[in-house]
Formats: sequence, C-alpha cells, structure tokens
Amino acid sequence: MVALLVLAVGVALALFVIYPLGMVLLKSFQGDGGGFSLENYLRFGQFTYLRNALMNSLQVGALTGIIGVAVGYVAALTMVRTNIRWKKILHLIFILPIIAPPFTSALSVLMLFGSNGLITRGLLGIRHYSIYGFKGVLISQVFTFAPVAYLTLRGVLESLNPTLEDAAMNVGASRWQTFLRVTLPLSLPGIASAFLVVFIESLADFGNPLVLAGSRFPMLATQAYLEITGSFNLPLGAALAVVLLLPSVTAFLIQRYFLRKRQYTTVTGKPVDSTSKLIGPGAGVLLRGVLGLFALSVALFYGVIAVGAFTKVWGYDFTPTLDHLTYAFQVGGDTIKDTLIVALLSTPISGILGMLIAFMVVRLSFPGKGTLEFGSILNFAVPGTVVGIGYILAFNRPPLVLIGTLSILVLNFVFRYIPVGIQSGVAVLRQIDPSIEEASRNLGADGLTTFRKVTLPLIAPAFFSGLVFAFVRAMTAISAAIFLVSANWNLLTVQILSQVGSGRLGVAAAFSVILVCIVLIAVAVIGRLVPGRTGGASAIQVREG
Repeated sequence: MVALLVLAVGVALALFVIYPLGMVLLKSFQGDGGGFSLENYLRFGQFTYLRNALMNSLQVGALTGIIGVAVGYVAALTMVRTNIRWKKILHLIFILPIIAPPFTSALSVLMLFGSNGLITRGLLGIRHYSIYGFKGVLISQVFTFAPVAYLTLRGVLESLNPTLEDAAMNVGASRWQTFLRVTLPLSLPGIASAFLVVFIESLADFGNPLVLAGSRFPMLATQAYLEITGSFNLPLGAALAVVLLLPSVTAFLIQRYFLRKRQYTTVTGKPVDSTSKLIGPGAGVLLRGVLGLFALSVALFYGVIAVGAFTKVWGYDFTPTLDHLTYAFQVGGDTIKDTLIVALLSTPISGILGMLIAFMVVRLSFPGKGTLEFGSILNFAVPGTVVGIGYILAFNRPPLVLIGTLSILVLNFVFRYIPVGIQSGVAVLRQIDPSIEEASRNLGADGLTTFRKVTLPLIAPAFFSGLVFAFVRAMTAISAAIFLVSANWNLLTVQILSQVGSGRLGVAAAFSVILVCIVLIAVAVIGRLVPGRTGGASAIQVREG
C-alpha cells in the first residue's frame, strides 16, 4: 500500500511538475530548423533589449526586496513590540494585497497617478505625466509584496522572547543598544529570508509589469509572454523563461539555506509573560506614525478600487453608478462561474494532496524521499510564466492533450500551490508524537483510516491554511493561467487584465471588488467547515521551510 502510494505521488509530480519544466528547457534549445541549437541564448546575449529586460527585473526585484523588507520590518516590530490599538483591523488592511489579484496595485497606481489620476490630475492639476516604467512598477510591487515581508517578519519577531531584551536592558544596555545587539541579530535570518521571498515574488510577478512597464522598460517575465503571444516565437520565449528561472531558483535555494540556519539557540528557563520595554515613548510615536502611513496608503490603494467600481468615469465624472458592476455580471458572468469552478475543484485536491505528501515526508521511510520532497515544492520556486509555458509545451500533443480544457487549469493550480500546504503540514506533523498514530494502528486501524481519523484532525490548522492559500491563489493568480485560458474556460484575473488593457478601469475595478468579496466569503466558509481551524485571516500567512 505504501509503495503504491509513493509510486502514484511520484508519477504525478514527475508528470505535472518535472515534465513541463523539462519541456521548457528542451524547447529553449530548439533552433529555427527544429534541431538542437544555442541560437536562442545567443540572441539573448546579442540583443540589448533582452539583456535590459533581465537587468530591469533584477533591479526592480532587489529594490522591491529592500524597501518591502524595511516597511515590513517596521510594521511587524510595531505590531509585536508596542501596545497599538486596532491590531486586528490593521492586520486585515495589511493582508489586503495578498488576497487581491497581484496586479490590483497596478490598477490603483493608474487610478491615482495616471494621466487622469486622482492625485496627479485631481489634486495636483498635472495633465501630462507618465507613471509607466520603472517608478510605476516599483510602487506597485512594493505595495503588493511588502505585506508578504510583514507576515514573514511578524512571525519571526513573535518567536523572540522579549525577556531577552529585558535582560539586556537590566544590565545597563540602552534601548538602541538592545535593538542592535539582541533583537536585530536574532531577526537577521528572518530578514534575509523575507528579502529572498520578496525578491522571488518580484521576479515572478507578471501582472504589474504587463500593466505598467511599457515598451521602454522591458521586464523578463512579460517579455517571455510577449515573445510567445506577440511574435509567436516559442523557442525564444522558452529561452527567456529559462533565464528567468535561474535567479529565481538560486534565490529559492539560498532562502532554504537561511531557513535551516535561521534558528539561533537561546538558553532560557521556563518562559514567563513579559511586556517588552524595547520601544520607548518617542520611538513608539515614530513607529506608529510610519505604521499608520503604510496602513493609510494600503487603504487608499484599495479604497480607490472600491470607489472606481461605482464611479461613472474615473478622473472625469465621479457620479455614483452601478453600471460597471451590472456590466461585470452581465458580460463576465460566465467568467465568474468558470473561476469559481476551477477554484472549488483545485482547492480540496490541493489541500488533501498537500497533507498526504507532508505525511509521507514526515512519517514514512522510502527510497528517494528527499527527491520527492524537493519535486513537490519545486513549482513554488518557479515563476508562473515558466510554468504556463511548460504546460503549453507538455500538454498540447498526445498522449495528454489538455490545452483548452478545465483539467489543465485545475492541474496547474493544484501542483503549483501544494507546496504551502506541504510545508504547513510538515511543520505541524513534526510537533505531533508518532505514538498517537501508533496507538490507532495497534487497535486495528489501517494506515489510511489512521490518517483520515487521527492524523488529519490533528493537522487541521495546517490543512486550513493550505485550503485558504490554494483557494486564494486559484482565484487571483495570473502569470501561468494567462497561457492556459481559452474560449471555453476563462478566469477573472485574465478578464480584469483585459479590461485594464482596454482602458475600462471602472469595469476592471468592479471585477476586482467581486473577486475580493468572493475570496473573503470563501475564507470564512472554509474556516467554518474545517474543524480545529485557526480561523479567518490568521490562516493567511507566509509559510516557510
């Protein structure tokens, strides 16, 4: 039974993770004549435009990581180490970019700073201003990914016992010295990990650059897409995807290294309650001010989306109207239905498969376990553009012709987003004594019954997190899905991007509001259905390791 289970999971991972990536690599070496050739990589080296796309992606990724981690650390430090009011409300505001489509920030940037922007034209009276290019992409990515750094660093700071800081101050250290010599050093592995996570997310980001980069500021993820859909040059698009894959996977492996090394050992007695004295009154005011400014900015970015959905013509006529919402349901009703079907099918499969693989990794011993674990999380390090191209190449010919079907969308979301559920399950299972499961088997239950009736209820919080993440991503992902939609099956994110490209910002905002509302309702419903869940927004977090 165990051998059959391992074989089935191994075959599935090989078919839907390794095989598509291998096809991208093979296609990148295909020349114009169809044989093996390095000409696509030579073109990348010869054309300045393509080299600039890589450099632009790396530059934006590094700056997004630095700014995002700085903002995220200040927000996390303020939330964890100060007595600030309305923590739950602030937390909900901070995670809005995570449960919204990844390019919603780009839509907000256009509505605030575009040629008809609320700030540029409405408040400042500037009529000729371009937000496209480096500055637009950087602003949108910082607001999209700083919350990811915040969630990562909040978990790091919450794990640090404040008695260590109190002890340092009790022996004469100032607050600033305590921060520099105790808190910051203990946070450094988490900071490095958060930077790498944001860097990877930025490199893989597709929607924001597609909306805001423009032709004068090429970026690699969108350039690979344009080579395939615009120039119909699939081999060159695959080569660009491989080039994009290299820094992403490198950063991912470095992040994994930091995660394994990030635990500094501290020797303490029995934990006691302590109120941290690290933040003084003056620093507290400053940190709360920065936190409030960040929260207001996020609220403004997503507030304009809500207002734009009910505004007649953004930038010209702010008369309230339901026309955009009505149009969205009339024209996009089938798209909303398609998106829900894909999400509802992929979410339980992803959640259960993630817990099953986590159980295999922690509780079972079999040859090749390390390879299976790495294969199961590999897709999470791969940019969505690469995954989308891989699925096109792998499943457009016999024996598996899936292009244009519901199956290819469901399989894409299942195998792209199970790593979060797997890592959540692994973390929880390692904290559960195996003797509990052994007792079940000693009483006559087989392995499957033990997993279903004993293990799964114990790992319900991790299961809930995996379900929430899978549903949110199935509703909001764009980079891989844009290659896989068809006339028969479309997705809301692709519809929103199409409306932005056509200049119908009000309709795009209406679709965005519908999508966010669906996600929030679904998170609440999943929380009710899963026993022992951690509940609501607390399950929306960044899982590491």
